[in-house]
Amino acid sequence: MTNITLAIPEELFRRMRRFNEIKWSEIARRAIEERINDLETIENIVSKSKLTIEDAEEIGKKIKKSSYKRFAEK
Repeated sequence: MTNITLAIPEELFRRMRRFNEIKWSEIARRAIEERINDLETIENIVSKSKLTIEDAEEIGKKIKKSSYKRFAEK
């Protein structure tokens, strides 16, 4: 198994030390694997998509406009 070095803020490390029974490397390994799985799923969906960049930008604009209207009314 390969090792990596992970930089975390001192405050987070201090909080982690309170729970020294936790295998933090396993938590990090699972989080990384979950994120990679999510990215691969997205990559798979996108590779099958017929949308162009322009289509995606237009959909994004419509979503933003709709969201703005909804929150502006409240």
